[in-house]
Amino acid sequence: MINIEDFAKIDIRVGKVLSAEKVPETNKLLKLSVDMGEPLPRQIISGISSYFPDCALLVGKKCMFVANLEPRVIRGLESQGMIMAISTEDGKFSLLQPNDEIPVGTRAK
Repeated sequence: MINIEDFAKIDIRVGKVLSAEKVPETNKLLKLSVDMGEPLPRQIISGISSYFPDCALLVGKKCMFVANLEPRVIRGLESQGMIMAISTEDGKFSLLQPNDEIPVGTRAK
């Protein structure tokens, strides 16, 4: 269990996927370029490739991202956040997505 102060440390923001491509020589990884309302897009490396055989379907989607996760190098690529998604044991999957009218960069409260 965490307390509300710990939860409040998590910076959850709306981001828009600008591009998505499979990371070569991996089965799970996608490299996303994400607009989070900052001067430059962020690079997010995510293990959701098996849910998106055509990763171009992600381009233009608004999703929720953890923006203040410490950067991590995955397969030589720096990931600057985390896309928020859920999956079930029987293979159901969903991205966490805001309504379309919520602007890029909006922070969860």
